[in-house]
Amino acid sequence: MRRWLLICAFLCAPTWASSAPPSQTNALVSIIIDDLGYRYQTSMQAVNSPHALSCSFLPHSPHAQNLARQAWLLGKDVMVHLPMEATNSKPIGPGGLYSAMSRQQFEKTVMDNIKAIPHATGINNHMGSLLTRNHTAMDWLMQQIANRNKLFFVDSRTTQNSQAIVHANLNGVMNTGRDIFLDNVVETDAIRKQFKQLIWQAQRRGSALAIGHPHPETLAVLEQELPQLAQMGIKLVPVSQLIQFRSERKLAWQTSSSPLHKAAKN
Repeated sequence: MRRWLLICAFLCAPTWASSAPPSQTNALVSIIIDDLGYRYQTSMQAVNSPHALSCSFLPHSPHAQNLARQAWLLGKDVMVHLPMEATNSKPIGPGGLYSAMSRQQFEKTVMDNIKAIPHATGINNHMGSLLTRNHTAMDWLMQQIANRNKLFFVDSRTTQNSQAIVHANLNGVMNTGRDIFLDNVVETDAIRKQFKQLIWQAQRRGSALAIGHPHPETLAVLEQELPQLAQMGIKLVPVSQLIQFRSERKLAWQTSSSPLHKAAKN
């Protein structure tokens, strides 16, 4: 039964990356800034950016609640940056989710983390290279998210073996995955190179999603590069809007490709 469910989830997975035709204009880009809530100055800089950056806050961090309210007032997407167990056993901070937890512990921790971030409309994983591989944990998580109306999930894709999208699809959770990390290397030239890769993917696929962090170098590159997007036919949108775009595109592709639709046209 599980094998059959996983096959179904795979078949229902987003098809935009492989099946969408290339697009040079009217492409969408979203950028999530992670790890907000600890370093006040750079967190505030990201929140107050005039651009439509999506803001993801570490639960129980000292400045998360005030900054999340500020981001909401400015019309930005507010997200919970949910700490999850990693393969390298690095500390993941307050509110961490671990594979050894009972279901009751796991679900209570998830709900406490969501409640810790005012106005949250979405979730993405902080670390999680171990936990996102765990089918049971991801199923528990997506059931909890599904019970919260209008919460979406973004897989930060810290491992190629993540099962998060599979179980988001199985539980009817709106979702997508990260395409580009902007600042794995915290150097201006490296970040700018990753930003160009983001633009290339958006032009080729119609949309692209990046994750960055509140490093001064990252924020400086974004402030320089984002005003140029319109000239390239690209629009920066909140991640919730990108997910909706990808969902509608996937539905249109599935409808046009279905045998019933082809028969009706014939």
